[in-house]
Amino acid sequence: MYLTIIIVYTLALTIIFLYSLSQLNLLFGYLKSKKTSPVDAPLFDLSKPEEIPYVTIQLPVFNELYVMERLLDNIALLDYPKDKLEIQVLDDSTDESVNTTAAKVTKLKATGIDIKHIHRTNREGFKAGALKEGLKDAKGEFIAIFDADFLPEPDWLQKTIPHFKNQKIGVVQTRWGHINRDYSLLTKIQALSLDYHFTMEQRGRNFKKHFINFNGTAGIWRKTCIEDAGNWQGDTLTEDLDLSYRAQLNQWEFKYLEDVVTPAELPMIVSASRSQQFRWNKGAAENFKKTYKRVLQCDHTPWKTKMHSFFHLLNSSMFILILLMAILSVPVLYIKNYEPYFNLYFNITSVFALSSVIFFVNYWVSYKNVHGGGFKNFWSYTGLFLTYFSVAMGFSLHNTIAVLEGHFGKKSEFVRTPKFNMKKLSDKWKGNKYINKNISKHTFFEAILMLYFAFALYSGIHMGDYGLFGFHLMLFSGFSFVFFKSVTDKL
Repeated sequence: MYLTIIIVYTLALTIIFLYSLSQLNLLFGYLKSKKTSPVDAPLFDLSKPEEIPYVTIQLPVFNELYVMERLLDNIALLDYPKDKLEIQVLDDSTDESVNTTAAKVTKLKATGIDIKHIHRTNREGFKAGALKEGLKDAKGEFIAIFDADFLPEPDWLQKTIPHFKNQKIGVVQTRWGHINRDYSLLTKIQALSLDYHFTMEQRGRNFKKHFINFNGTAGIWRKTCIEDAGNWQGDTLTEDLDLSYRAQLNQWEFKYLEDVVTPAELPMIVSASRSQQFRWNKGAAENFKKTYKRVLQCDHTPWKTKMHSFFHLLNSSMFILILLMAILSVPVLYIKNYEPYFNLYFNITSVFALSSVIFFVNYWVSYKNVHGGGFKNFWSYTGLFLTYFSVAMGFSLHNTIAVLEGHFGKKSEFVRTPKFNMKKLSDKWKGNKYINKNISKHTFFEAILMLYFAFALYSGIHMGDYGLFGFHLMLFSGFSFVFFKSVTDKL
């Protein structure tokens, strides 16, 4: 029994360590990209009318009562010739927002904007289905996509469209910003995580010419790229990742623009974050199952890209290992103290602590890129990083269930993330009609794990062994945060 626990625990540590090394490799790529002068590339000269391509903007929405007016007003401000721009509001809504959106579209159309309200009476294919439906009548050579909570700057098209002069580029993706970054602890740690993805991972992969992903919004597709890659498909919950890999396997290139920031709203309560994380993590697992065999068999894909694609598509699956390692760490604590013949093993496995060091350094580089360096910022970052890792581990049960459903092929509905349109920190969200009033069924088990790691803390103190104390403290804090916020957010 002891040996089985040790073997499984070591396997989890090893895979997480290998994953951290892949992230370290991305750090090197990211830092090198910062020191490398950009290669001169052909660009559309938008000052010349003959070089201005036709663009279609697609706005896939579903029951977005609180943010539709803000979205449409913002999109109407985009600086681009009206005779080369159309807007499709792809509306799958089932509530009163259908009528208010239609009325707003009518007003904008009266100003000379080419805008259409396309309302489906079913959600077949969910977001992918809506995008595919709109593509049938899209006039544009290029398709820009924005979710309901995104607010591109007026010059957004001016900064992105020129890169498509290179006929090999199928997608231009921009970095997400956060209009409510400082609203709460939850939004701050989500911003830290997303900033890391949109600096270290996206730029690092793109510079190394590894596969990256269109992030579902705040980017532009070449229409022929979408069609060549097999069009939008709704058989996974992350249709953006799915189409991204199919396009790159067909040798389309992606361009990532870190310096073009598109602001958006972060989920502000745990239930909203739960729905978003469940969709993202399950969708990634579904895409690994659907896509990775083709990646392995692709003759023109370098082995380094295949390796990074493996960890990219299995990113969410790391939660399984984190949860497994966390649960096994308690019996491991007892083995360590009552079975001395394992002492050499524990001395050797201490090297795996390097994984945490790598993540700490990587996230600091990302944080510094957004907030700047200096001791004060480093001190703030350290506290935020520890909090983020704690809460991420607190979500590990929820996310593990999502990942397992993805790997085992259990289908589920595309659950949208409720938007709030909070204008200032004092605004309240309690009256939002889209908030799920039910407490997640996972919350009970998260409470059990909270108590389990409280016991782990007691055990470490009782034995006088503090080697895992910090790890168990983070687990206890993380599961406590997720449990109590899941309950109190409903009150």
